[in-house]
Parts: sequence; structure tokens; C-alpha cells
Amino acid sequence: MRTTLGRIIFGVLVASLMACGSSRATAAEKIRVLIVDGQNNHNWVDTSPYLKKVLEASGRFVVDIATTPPRPNSPEGKRRYQGDVARYRQEMARFRPNFGRYDVVLSNYNGDAWPEATQNDLEEFVANGKGLVIIHAANNAFRDWKEFNLMIGMGWRDNRFGDRLIMDDSGKIVRVPRGKGPGSSHGPRHEFQVVIRNPDHPVTRGMPRVWMHAKDELYHGMRGPALNITLLATAFSDKAKRGTGAHEPMIWTVSYGKGRIFHTPMGHVMGKDMTAMYCVGFVTTVLRGTEWAATGNVTIPIPKDFPTATQSRLVKIR
Repeated sequence: MRTTLGRIIFGVLVASLMACGSSRATAAEKIRVLIVDGQNNHNWVDTSPYLKKVLEASGRFVVDIATTPPRPNSPEGKRRYQGDVARYRQEMARFRPNFGRYDVVLSNYNGDAWPEATQNDLEEFVANGKGLVIIHAANNAFRDWKEFNLMIGMGWRDNRFGDRLIMDDSGKIVRVPRGKGPGSSHGPRHEFQVVIRNPDHPVTRGMPRVWMHAKDELYHGMRGPALNITLLATAFSDKAKRGTGAHEPMIWTVSYGKGRIFHTPMGHVMGKDMTAMYCVGFVTTVLRGTEWAATGNVTIPIPKDFPTATQSRLVKIR
């Protein structure tokens, strides 16, 4: 159900989050977040500012954005480089954000490889106890970066890349080995139920056992090392929607060294249509997942207008 701006505006959501939260959520020092973007097959130009606004409006975070050079064949890249690929490579080679200034990095990036030094910086950042958040197409990136694949657990890869995790009807996690079953794909966008499988984890504690997510792509067949994963929620990939007939991972965490990774493949945008990111369930999940990745704890509450098992709820920031 789409709620109008007049009925539920974003400020109401934030107010409900803060009003029913513990005093720690307002009293604690703000968490420093770095969003990385600049290349993506999705609309990062709109989604990064939106995610920044969502995070900062909660009162728990302060957010910066680091933007890579644009790909030379992108509209901006064509204007900027005018075919001078060498210049692009030189600029990309200098892309090295100071991760050490932050508590958690949120990737909204799916594009060319970062410089080796930048990759090493992120590995050390997470391994030494900081956080990483992966949203939707960010798990498509960096197929050839071994440590990134370990950090995200599973991503958009073909079925020869690595293992796949699904859940059977009894609630048991099943590991599907490399080469068996489908690789990564999705059917048409649709609303689907998210089923909480680990209600005791800080991120999902207090969420309804089943809630309806707004119209989104339901990723299936994600592949990777699939190590050190805690599976928090799944969604049923219906064959009627060109799915797999399996319960696919929708929210999970990964441990990497001393660090924490929060990962959700939800949050697709189609051009300017950001319906999936306007889902109250998605917003709440990202807020709580980012706080957990940064600190290991969650103080941000579940809002009163959280989706039910049969009804999605949207909130829109303008």
C-alpha cells in the first residue's frame, strides 16, 4: 500500500523511530558513515543522497560520500574525458578515500575495479573491526577481488563461481555446491514477503516474523565463498515470477576478521522509480544494519508503521 506524503511523511517515520527508541540512540556519539558511489548500473546519482538523508535523519549517523571518476563510456565520462581513457585511468588510480576516518563504509558502487591500494585499505579497515554495508547491486561488483567476495559472502555471480545458500521448507540452511543449480538472476519486480529466520539477532530483533516488502527485484542464485554467514531473513522465489521455487537469502551478515558486514540484495531502483528503497521495511533494515555493522549493537527501534505480513508501507523523502 502506498501511503501519501500527506498521511505519512518521512519526518513521521523518523519521529516514531526516535520516540520509541532507547536513550542510547540519541545520546551516543554519532556513527561516521562513508557512502562510496560513482559507478553503478542503477541510479546512484539519486540513491546516494537519499541514503545519506535516511541515515542522517535518524539522528544516529553523520554521512560523507566518496565518488569515483565516471566510466569513460558513461554520459558524464564522455563529457569529461572526450575519449581520453588514459586520463580516466590516471584519475581512477588516485581514488583512495580515507576509510580510517569512518566507522562503516556503505557501498552503492558497481563498476570498475578500485586501485589495489584502495582494496587493501578496505580489507584492513574491516578486518580490524570496522563495518561494511552492501546494498543490492553493490554485490555485483568486484568478481575478481578475492577478499571482497569473502566479505560479502555471496553476490551476483554465475553458478560456476561458488556455493549458494538457500533454506528448505523446514527452515534448514542448504548449501548448493558450485556448478549445481542456477546462477544469479531475478524475475520481474513484485511485492514479496520477507521471512525473519533469526529473530534474536540485533538487526532483526523485534521485527514481525513476516513482512511485505515493496515492489522490488527478488535476487536468486547468489554465489560466493558463503563463509562466516549468519542468515537473518529469506524470501520465497516463486516460479510463477520466474524464480527458483526456493527460499532465497534476503538479509545476512558476514564476519571478516574483527569486522562486521551487513548485506541485503533488496533495494532495486528502475530509473527514477525508487519504490523498493521507499519501503519502511527496507529503510528500517538499512538503518539497523548500518548501526550494527559499525558497533555490533542496535539502538534504532522498529517504527510503528512497519509493514505487516500482507501490506507494504512506503515513505518518501523529497
